[in-house]
Amino acid sequence: MKDTEREAAVERLLKANEDKRQALRPSATWPEITIDDAYAISSEVARRRKAAGAKLIGHKIGLTSMAMQRASKIDEPDYGYLFDDMLIENGAKVAHSNYCAPRVELELTFILGEALEGPGIGLVEVLRATEYVVPSIEIIDARVDEPRRIFDTIADNGAAAGIVLGGKAVRPLDINLSRVGGVLYRNADIEETGLAAGVLGNPAMGIAWLANKLAPFGTVLERGHMMLSGSFVRPVWAKPNDTIRADFGELGSVSVQFV
Repeated sequence: MKDTEREAAVERLLKANEDKRQALRPSATWPEITIDDAYAISSEVARRRKAAGAKLIGHKIGLTSMAMQRASKIDEPDYGYLFDDMLIENGAKVAHSNYCAPRVELELTFILGEALEGPGIGLVEVLRATEYVVPSIEIIDARVDEPRRIFDTIADNGAAAGIVLGGKAVRPLDINLSRVGGVLYRNADIEETGLAAGVLGNPAMGIAWLANKLAPFGTVLERGHMMLSGSFVRPVWAKPNDTIRADFGELGSVSVQFV
């Protein structure tokens, strides 16, 4: 894509985020779009958001399961940016109209006690750097229309839209992260169940992947930042008046209500 085309895509996504109305997906206008183009667009949207006053608080990692990667026709995860206005209190009510087409996922969030800088980051380095792990619900939102391709989702900040933290915060070496299980409820119905091992074998490996992925750009995962490691269940649609609850067993539960 030309610089002017990337700029047009950035403006389109910023407007969709502001208006809460889906925009035409970038790949429909620019079919030659590449993964590099998509990340450049996402990075510029993030830069604009920070310039407008939003505070960067971490990153999200997506498409961490083999099934999702095959469905998206890629061979690695993707990532997006988390901002302070995405944080939602456990048990809070949120307006469904704040989103275009919200869905929810269940995952573990890593809070870094030390910075992580790739390359060469592996499981041990992530566990050493993590202060604690917190159960969470991620709200994802499609600000571009169907049929989306992986380029569109990456450009759209990996669909990151909200994060709800709750339950019991634990030290990463106090539990077997791979064996953490979760049940995702919509109202009284169980919609999805899963095991954290579905995230690259161990959710900490999602954090390692991100640190190494960002290393060529000089980006460091900062101390105090939160890292959404990736969902180990399929996304579930959230409709007005739905109460979403993620039950992590011994680690407690997290909930949010859409009104």
